[in-house]
Amino acid sequence: MHPSQTPPLQSDSQDRIELRIASFADLTARTLHDLLKLRSDVFVVEQECAYPELDGRDVEPGTRHLWLASDDVPIAYLRLLAEPGGVQRIGRVVVAPRARGGGHAGRLMSEALALVGSRPCVLDAQAYLVDFYTRYGFTVSGPEYVEDGIAHVPMRRDPV
Repeated sequence: MHPSQTPPLQSDSQDRIELRIASFADLTARTLHDLLKLRSDVFVVEQECAYPELDGRDVEPGTRHLWLASDDVPIAYLRLLAEPGGVQRIGRVVVAPRARGGGHAGRLMSEALALVGSRPCVLDAQAYLVDFYTRYGFTVSGPEYVEDGIAHVPMRRDPV
């Protein structure tokens, strides 16, 4: 079934949504497959961006994968990367079409920032999401640019 044809989450499904955090080494083959499928269904298929989704960063020792699962199926995901100088990078923030509007991206952002702690954090936001990331303390840190046909804006959150 195409992602846009998947039925929306039922309200009782909210009770079964679990947060999961893992390094690459701790991911099962099935979980890795499901996370990569979610990412490619949205970024490559839905947003029609042919780009190198598998960029080698998922396997780095400092990378943490955060996702929300409903009945063991990932419905939202982000990855947290360790950058030079102690900076953390949030990326690949994605919510399955059937789970949108449920606050899942916000929950993942809060969890990721709890892991970041007092370290600086950066991300490259799709331009239409700047206000969303601003709610989490990020500010625009450079000019807008186009990547894979989509306008992006670099953003940064410094320790308070």
